[in-house]
Amino acid sequence: MNAPVAAAPGASPGATPAEAPALLEVNNIEVVYNDVILVLRGLSLRVPKGKIVALLGANGAGKSTTLKAISGLLKTEEGEVTRGEVVFDGQRIDGTDPHLIVRRGIFQVMEGRRIVADMTCLENLRLGAFTRSDGDVKRDIDMVYSFFPRLKERTGLAGYLSGGEQQMLAIGRALMARPKLILMDEPSMGLSPLLVKEVFGIIRRLNEELGITILLVEQNARMALSVASYGYVMEGGKVVLDGTAESLSTNEDVKEFYLGGHGAERKSFRGLKSYKRRKRWL
Repeated sequence: MNAPVAAAPGASPGATPAEAPALLEVNNIEVVYNDVILVLRGLSLRVPKGKIVALLGANGAGKSTTLKAISGLLKTEEGEVTRGEVVFDGQRIDGTDPHLIVRRGIFQVMEGRRIVADMTCLENLRLGAFTRSDGDVKRDIDMVYSFFPRLKERTGLAGYLSGGEQQMLAIGRALMARPKLILMDEPSMGLSPLLVKEVFGIIRRLNEELGITILLVEQNARMALSVASYGYVMEGGKVVLDGTAESLSTNEDVKEFYLGGHGAERKSFRGLKSYKRRKRWL
């Protein structure tokens, strides 16, 4: 079994880490909830500027907790980073209040979309710009409508939108904050295969046309790796495998456990005996 790929995130084969400057670095963090429950156990990852990086793993692996550690939302759930550091654009941000992190350029699109159901689409978009004081909000709303023309047609309450339209609205609301980095948590959740393809096509466009860096948490590993340049696989609160999207897509273990390469039934890393897992991953 091949060892985890050593190339830098988002770098071409043979590139060194110095050739891929990171916008975000998570260095050996531990996260504890309620002063008792250890969820992340020395997790490290890096996201190069202008790239899409995928964070894969089964339910309970710690993916959403990782995003909340970056965005500062752990505080809302009695969680905290007790070790390590989160560095964004050269500045340490762990322990910073969420609204200040948004102002620095990070916006998290939450799992389950979390739009405000009793507001209209337009009001939800304006809400995304609450940290801004410039006069370009209207122009950016038009920009969001250019990516999501269906939202312009929806004048009623956002709670009546379809699941796909709500996901588009959640992403559009993130764009209104003019983020440098978007944290996306399970954007395909609850969507039909056709809508999943459409949403991931939009994610690719946002990256290519606007240059927005994206850290993508996703259960649909095949779709995530199709748009990402690099990926990390999590298990038990830590990274067990990482590499370029191409190398992960062809890795036998990733194919077996996430891409359906060994039968229709989806397996879990937890099913491996510990000695076997050490041989395969470490």
